[in-house]
Amino acid sequence: MDLAYHNQTLSGTIANKGIAFGRICFLKREKAEQIKKTVDNTNDEIDRFEKARLHAISQLGALYEASLEKLGEQNAVVFQIHQMMLDDPEYISSIHNLIISEKSNAEYAVTTVAHRFEKQFLEMDNDYMRGRAADVIDVSRRINEILMMHAGKLEHRGLRFSIDGPIILATDDLVPSETVQLDQHTVTGIITSKGSDRSHTAIFARTMGIPTIVCIGSQLKEEYEGLYAIVDANAGNVIICPDDEIICKYREIKRTDDVQSSHLEDYRGKATLTRSGAQIRLYANSGSLADLDLIKASDAEGIGLFRSEYIYMQAHDYPTEEEQFKIYRDVLKGMDNKKVIIRTLDIGADKTAEYFMLKPEENPAMGVRAIRLCLNNRALFKTQLRALYRASLYGNLSVMIPMVTSVEEVVECKSIIEEVKAELSSQGLGYKQGVEFGVMIETPAAALISDELAQHVDFFSIGTNDLTQFTLACDRQNAELGKYLNPYHHGVIRLIEMTVRNGHAAGIWVGICGELASDEKFLGKLIQIGVDEMSVVPSSILSLRAKIATLG
Repeated sequence: MDLAYHNQTLSGTIANKGIAFGRICFLKREKAEQIKKTVDNTNDEIDRFEKARLHAISQLGALYEASLEKLGEQNAVVFQIHQMMLDDPEYISSIHNLIISEKSNAEYAVTTVAHRFEKQFLEMDNDYMRGRAADVIDVSRRINEILMMHAGKLEHRGLRFSIDGPIILATDDLVPSETVQLDQHTVTGIITSKGSDRSHTAIFARTMGIPTIVCIGSQLKEEYEGLYAIVDANAGNVIICPDDEIICKYREIKRTDDVQSSHLEDYRGKATLTRSGAQIRLYANSGSLADLDLIKASDAEGIGLFRSEYIYMQAHDYPTEEEQFKIYRDVLKGMDNKKVIIRTLDIGADKTAEYFMLKPEENPAMGVRAIRLCLNNRALFKTQLRALYRASLYGNLSVMIPMVTSVEEVVECKSIIEEVKAELSSQGLGYKQGVEFGVMIETPAAALISDELAQHVDFFSIGTNDLTQFTLACDRQNAELGKYLNPYHHGVIRLIEMTVRNGHAAGIWVGICGELASDEKFLGKLIQIGVDEMSVVPSSILSLRAKIATLG
């Protein structure tokens, strides 16, 4: 034990729960030449880049095939997405232009453009899109390593560890192609200084069952190399050089967790019932089509929130009706007739794509976003609704409108939906009758008039994250306000109670899709209030089902 680090604790964001033991081992990578070098012939340098790019696309195709069995098709598809990123005209032209304009070497151009794209992704107010920052770094690093191999400066691509297992793998961030190479018997835990709990890497770690903590920041230092540590990914902590008492304590916790995990399988395929026999529908949140395998593996009873904005945010222009239709169709077919609630476009000045050309706003969270943006641009809205209703033939679709504040907005949305259905019928395009229509209760205004709104919709879904933010006048993106952002505030709870009571009085069901839905400490209160449905991250499904069985 190194007494200088005795029982030192680091904290981060939980990406996959669990307990892990091992010596900390920092990932060693071959570094591409990032120093700018002047080249004489830019055409030759572009040719070098293009050969490496095509080689990378070929490698990714092989990696996709190799990953199918280990990760499942919906997770392995990330490597097909990486192939598409390498075919992206904006990415390619940016590298070509940098080589030409600055007469730079390909390695420098690739690295520079990669960091530019990474910065753009990280600045987006969307977990899914922030998670794509790791993808652009991954594909760019692959190209640079191939450039080095072609130049004879690198023998092979792969992970290198300086310590024998079991190890706690430490790094700035893991990219998907690195994560998929991990051996769970050697790598017992993962800790990163950067990253996102919505990244493909986090999803892979969950699929592979590796306890993972991300976003540790500057606390994670290379001087910890070789030190024994415990990853407590249930609490988001890493204990450096723990003493014997702490080691014994965590070994007992892990034994208990392992027993509980094996018992959770008893709830697979079962209805979610309280102790008194009341049924709760337990659905999963989804940020993209790539989540489907994880959702199905979680035993979710449906998708309670499919965030459609990712389709727009990863596009370079407004996605067409046909492009959207194919995605919605594949989600609905993939869920085998289980309910899928798709939220219409929730985008605004703080969460957007360049082609929207929205004006900067002083307070974008309360600006031109979500349903306000759609009602201001009916053509945009109708394109999405046409795609949704056409896709309804392929599964059990419900449509949900975000950021509602008035009955008039709901009435206008329903009028546009009727226009869309009439147009589809006149064009001989089918759609399913009786698609459920609901609204999100995210504003105090919506909660306060929920008795009126309930007369016009089939269901409510309470978004507790925004409801808390707006009720408490507290920006949830501002880290300094964390102590004021109290989801248990009596004002927030009373609005939830009012919404459920008014919904039930009108004969409609009421769900909840914010973070409170997966808060095990608050489950008893939600059941007492009478919530009918909860939508949570897929990894929480079985543990919540087991917890609900002990309540009510």
